[in-house]
Amino acid sequence: MVGTTGLPLPRRARRRIPDPGAALPDFGLPRTARRHAVAGVVLTVLAALLVLFALLAPADLNSFSPELLVRVPVEGLIVAALVLVLPPRARGVVAVLVGLVLGLLTVLKALDTGFYATLEKPFDPIYDWSFFKAGIEFLAGEIGDVGAYAALAGAVVLAIAIVAFMVLAMLRLSRIAAGRRTGATRVVAVLGVIWIVCSVFGVEIAPGQPVAARSAAALAYDDLRQVSTDLREQQPFGELAAADAFRDTPGDQLLNGLRGKNVVLTFVESYGRVALDDPAFAPKIGATLDAGTAELKAAGIGAKSAFLSSSTFGGGSWLAHSTVESGMWIDNQQRYNNLLDSDRLTLGGAFQKAGWKTVWDVPAHTKDWPEGQRFYHPDAYYDFRNIGYKGPGFAYATMPDQYTFSMLQRNELAKSAQKPVMAEVDLVSSHAPWSPRPWLVDWNQVGDGSIFAPQPGAGEAPESVWKDPAKIRDAYRDATDYSLKTLISFMQHYGDENTVLVFLGDHQPPVVTPQGAVHDVPITIVAKDPKVLDRISGWGWTDGLHPAAQAPVWKMDSFRDRFLTAFAR
Repeated sequence: MVGTTGLPLPRRARRRIPDPGAALPDFGLPRTARRHAVAGVVLTVLAALLVLFALLAPADLNSFSPELLVRVPVEGLIVAALVLVLPPRARGVVAVLVGLVLGLLTVLKALDTGFYATLEKPFDPIYDWSFFKAGIEFLAGEIGDVGAYAALAGAVVLAIAIVAFMVLAMLRLSRIAAGRRTGATRVVAVLGVIWIVCSVFGVEIAPGQPVAARSAAALAYDDLRQVSTDLREQQPFGELAAADAFRDTPGDQLLNGLRGKNVVLTFVESYGRVALDDPAFAPKIGATLDAGTAELKAAGIGAKSAFLSSSTFGGGSWLAHSTVESGMWIDNQQRYNNLLDSDRLTLGGAFQKAGWKTVWDVPAHTKDWPEGQRFYHPDAYYDFRNIGYKGPGFAYATMPDQYTFSMLQRNELAKSAQKPVMAEVDLVSSHAPWSPRPWLVDWNQVGDGSIFAPQPGAGEAPESVWKDPAKIRDAYRDATDYSLKTLISFMQHYGDENTVLVFLGDHQPPVVTPQGAVHDVPITIVAKDPKVLDRISGWGWTDGLHPAAQAPVWKMDSFRDRFLTAFAR
């Protein structure tokens, strides 16, 4: 460049003089473009992470760790290969369908996580919908009906959002891959080779986590297989229910070893083996059982204890109750529904057939239960609405266990001179959230329950307790201890020669039971008449209320037949 004199300009001067033919730059446009480019990269990365999460996250999200996303999912390679070879319209259809499937798998993993945490099992897409009703009822007891249904609506919206975002993520990734076909093809080819090599040599990024992953396909296969199994299982239930050794036994040949005695079958909510084995619970619960054994022995009352392996874990109490009553293994809602539609002989039905008045005392029920009353057909049925309670509620528990037994004693057991009573009682004080909890009062002052009015306010609110795992464990321990002390105190005050108490847990407690624990629950038979316990002396059960660690463990469905056999004659 030269100046007007024809001499070259200095270097610095050349820089300062703009080219008169060049357009002035628009400084706003490049900045906006850069922002769009950065936002596009961020969205693409988020879309890739979302899809990788759906493909690689474990069924139990509690065990998820970021390094799991470094693995290579074979399902992702297959879908990427399809996207690269399909025409635009077909590519879009595949992206939408894969996004829907991955979104549903992610929702399913979230459900599995909740079920593993509470019930020690994955979510069963055929049978486990009934647990949502129980969960809503539990929430309603804590935060009210409006709060419970608002939480349900929020969960549904979140599930829909997960599926929608997964579809959008797949559409974005498929467009980008198609727009950079050569580079994407090379990436897929390299990752495919890596997957094959890692699969052949069993390379793992962590124990049990292979780099060559196929977890999404395995989860989908397992769920489809479970659905197939569930549907096939429905067929032979009627035949199993009809195959009953006691079905046609005349009433005068049933339960003769208990003639004239009131028999109270009591389920203690969440009273699992963990209460006796875990160091956080065992010292207090064990001391209560040992002290109760000594106190009852001083009153001439004996006991024998062992364990049953429950058909459920962490929840689903009705499954355990019906397993004990029917002598059938009821471990899912479909089997439960089938049972209620059958004419299977239950323990209560056997007592009724043999001449007892049967009573069902279910204080947790606040609504009609026609299917249960039709199946069990008790002579008397008490729920929250007709039990006469005028006191306060205790979170989920509608009333203290002591009131439940006080009412049973006054309304039924004390009036059984003409006809003995067999009662099933479902206690609720040891049901989660375990706080606030009641304490024992003088049995003569229980009345209509008004005496319990100050007790909830003296305890800690559930929302406070459940912020601290240590408080949750303490609350479970103390609530279970209260329920056991109620039973011991009841037998001390009202147990006579004609009283037989059978009490057992329904399942291990949720949240506080470690994953992988057994399904065992304690069971105890208490009686003042030594002839009652003599009939089960061959069972090998532990003397007293506290079953030894080596005490027998029976499957829960075997109890009905063993009990009916022991007391038949």
